Amino acid sequence: MANLDRRKFLQATASGVTAVSLAHAAARKVRGASGKIRVGVIGVGGQGSSHVNKFLALTDVDLVYVCDPDQERAASAAKRAPGARPVEDLRRILDDTSIDAVSIATPDHWHAPAAILACEAGKHVYVEKPCCHNFREGQALVAAARRHNRVVQHGTQQRSNPFTAGAIQLLREGIIGDVLVAKAWNIQRRANIGHSTPGEPPAGFNYDLWVGPAPFVPYRHNCHHYTWHWWYDFGTGDLGNDGVHDLDYARWGLGVTELPTKVNAIGGKYYFDDDQQFPDTMTAVFEYPGNGQVGQRRQLIFEMRIWSRNYPFNTDSGAEFYGTKGKMLLSKRGKLEILDDANKPIETPSPRPDVVQVADHYADFIDAIRNQRAPNAEIEIGFQSAALCNLGNLSARLGRSLELNRQTMAIVDDEEATRFLGRSYREGGHWAVPQELA
Repeated sequence: MANLDRRKFLQATASGVTAVSLAHAAARKVRGASGKIRVGVIGVGGQGSSHVNKFLALTDVDLVYVCDPDQERAASAAKRAPGARPVEDLRRILDDTSIDAVSIATPDHWHAPAAILACEAGKHVYVEKPCCHNFREGQALVAAARRHNRVVQHGTQQRSNPFTAGAIQLLREGIIGDVLVAKAWNIQRRANIGHSTPGEPPAGFNYDLWVGPAPFVPYRHNCHHYTWHWWYDFGTGDLGNDGVHDLDYARWGLGVTELPTKVNAIGGKYYFDDDQQFPDTMTAVFEYPGNGQVGQRRQLIFEMRIWSRNYPFNTDSGAEFYGTKGKMLLSKRGKLEILDDANKPIETPSPRPDVVQVADHYADFIDAIRNQRAPNAEIEIGFQSAALCNLGNLSARLGRSLELNRQTMAIVDDEEATRFLGRSYREGGHWAVPQELA
């Protein structure tokens, strides 16, 4: 497994304004007499179905392909998108030089490999959260976006939400002083996926293609549509499923723009007696050292219970920000409360609505392509949030704290954990495995 140290990673990504400028300058000329961006949607299940609807609603987009290894899903999407061609294999889209961009709403284990292939094929990419099944694939995706000068948008939609962005702007303006600690949570009741034994895939479902680059395992009915989230080979648990949204805007408000150096997560299966491999209960803490001086260190806390309906502040998803002059409660559900350091309410100014360039995540992606600019959730931002899910899951799985050396991109004094930053791929190789990770 390739190990991208910080020097090589930064060379590949050219992190910062220069890299973003290069990506913008190389945004592809829109094809066709209509001037529309030609798009293919890869994965048209639950979230992918939303992608289809979103792109259909944009007048400057021509939805050309819908792709899924489930024939019924692909056919259903094609009915809703007249003129869109249903295909089973994503390579049919990547091989079409008339396609400007793709969106990827596959299971997590396909996110980075498909996005890297798309960048290599010259397509701009909207990739669902989390952008990577594991840390190394996230590094490789950022590097591919830079290397091929592609616009890559991450599916953390709060970055395009004027309410959330406006609240973050209030933090930036110092409404609660210097923000030192953020705590996010995602609490809900999931379903029990039961127990299963290997069996035959349903008719019309290309299971071999669905597994793709992941290690091949026999089909199970509770590792199929949506339930794949809870299996190590295919998903990232609820930390990567819904938790990444909350971690993203909590990290945004905390104001940290690098990876953490210390991670400590504890959790396990406290409630579900089923085949789920990821925790149903977890608390994770991430530390950002800054320059090491007092006042520069930051802490991010995440709490997850996927068997409960008892929510903090009566909201299933939210974040609290603790500053030197008060506290802010922010939820993507539309809640905003601010207290001073004596716990007295501060009259909350209305968040500015102009702090995002385009207030729709999909429209923002298309506008970024057309106007040669960074999207609201540019892929390096996405990786920094998705990496929290990768590292948190790893700490909980191994049952120990981790210290990340940001220079070598390895776990300090822990060879086993460093190996787990990547993953094993299908025996004998697979065409979708990123070459730098093969």
